[in-house]
Amino acid sequence: MEKTTIHIPSAAAVDEAARSFVGLMDDATVYAFHGDMGAGKTTFISALTRALGVSDEEANSPSFALVNEYRSDTTAELIYHFDLYRLEKLEEALDLGFEDYLDSGALCLIEWPDIVADVLPDDTVDVTIRVNDDGSRDLIIG
Repeated sequence: MEKTTIHIPSAAAVDEAARSFVGLMDDATVYAFHGDMGAGKTTFISALTRALGVSDEEANSPSFALVNEYRSDTTAELIYHFDLYRLEKLEEALDLGFEDYLDSGALCLIEWPDIVADVLPDDTVDVTIRVNDDGSRDLIIG
């Protein structure tokens, strides 16, 4: 995926931004989401999973479970959503079988990926959510 920016002017525009993001997705299966606390990573990933066909009730943050598994109602594709904020070292992720998820071929959406950077595949797509002074967000892909 070549470097692209999607501007999200308000929270009301997040679903449209997620649909635009889906249109840019290629064969990559691992997406690493970067951004400050409160930047909107979880909000965007929830919108993204909805755009991929996951029912609204299923799409939520895995903050306490570390990983949530979703299945698209439209494609039956498996989607894993990781929130690694609470991890302190790579070994904790490896103990969860993190590498097995990466190798599964399923879509992996990872919040706070820095702790697992050493084991992410070379074709991982980095996505940064930047908060602008006016409260809007820029989603910088690639």
